[in-house]
Amino acid sequence: MIPFSVLDLAPVAVGSNAGQALRNTLDLARHAERLGFRRYWLAEHHGMAGIASAATAVVIGQVAAATTRIRVGAGGIMLPNHAPLVIAEQFGTLAALFPDRIDLGLGRAPGTDQITARALRRNLAASAEEFPQDVIELMAYLGPPDPAQPVRAIPGEGTQVPIWILGSSLFGAQLAAALGLPFAFASHFAPAQMQQAVDIYRSQFRPSQQLQSAYVMVGYNVFAADTDEQAQLLASSMQQAFVALRSGRPGKLPPPVPGYLDSLSPMERSMLDQVLSCSAIGAPDTVQARMASFIERVQPDELIITSQMFEHTARLHSYEIVTAVHAALSA
Repeated sequence: MIPFSVLDLAPVAVGSNAGQALRNTLDLARHAERLGFRRYWLAEHHGMAGIASAATAVVIGQVAAATTRIRVGAGGIMLPNHAPLVIAEQFGTLAALFPDRIDLGLGRAPGTDQITARALRRNLAASAEEFPQDVIELMAYLGPPDPAQPVRAIPGEGTQVPIWILGSSLFGAQLAAALGLPFAFASHFAPAQMQQAVDIYRSQFRPSQQLQSAYVMVGYNVFAADTDEQAQLLASSMQQAFVALRSGRPGKLPPPVPGYLDSLSPMERSMLDQVLSCSAIGAPDTVQARMASFIERVQPDELIITSQMFEHTARLHSYEIVTAVHAALSA
């Protein structure tokens, strides 16, 4: 069976704050390590009241320090927000502190709205076009030491931190294939082009020093509980958050609402059905059947699972169920 990993957005729940969200992240990371998940990734978002991982490298360092074996990384760093040298130094420092445990996933979206993006000092017009060159520059900083190189990342050079390309469209698949890098697709919120992107990546992949054969990981939502009814209720927090985000009203993760789907307009329900189509919601047997079908259809090399729930204890239990499902599928 393919390995399972964890994607954590460090959700800030209504009535809570960033401090508690980050403490929950540390607790979940330790829990995921005990359960045997392969890696634990955090994502860069800015100006969003419901996400506490804006300083992504800082949070990664805390998670790595709180664990001992699990790989920890970015899913991802939005590279157009940063100078490649700064990211090389940050992740070179992490790699020096936690050898052979750090991953660096790179995306080209801002991870925020346009006003906040400008406050990040991004060149909005050129950033997306420069992304491939920025990736290559970053790879050079993290590659073998070269005393003749005019600009060097210290710490950073020689660490060979594994770089991933993230994407929710075909562009990332093509770039990852051309550079010979592993590819992670954001099917947990943008599944429309998932299969096409995976196919393009695998067919166009060129081996590199980092990776000899194509390796693709896809995002997947799981809302698991002891019964289907409990799981549907727990999933309503994320469903509300998506409707609010798409309506231009992002906020903290709201508490569950019984019968939430029945309160939606046909347009809202259709939007949710599309963006959350890569999801398993239910009791263990339901989740197992959904995940088995998805894995058989997509044939990923790895699954990275997000479970955004209002109650932290419910989220811990959801990952426990996922671990049992993984064991059953392996058997």
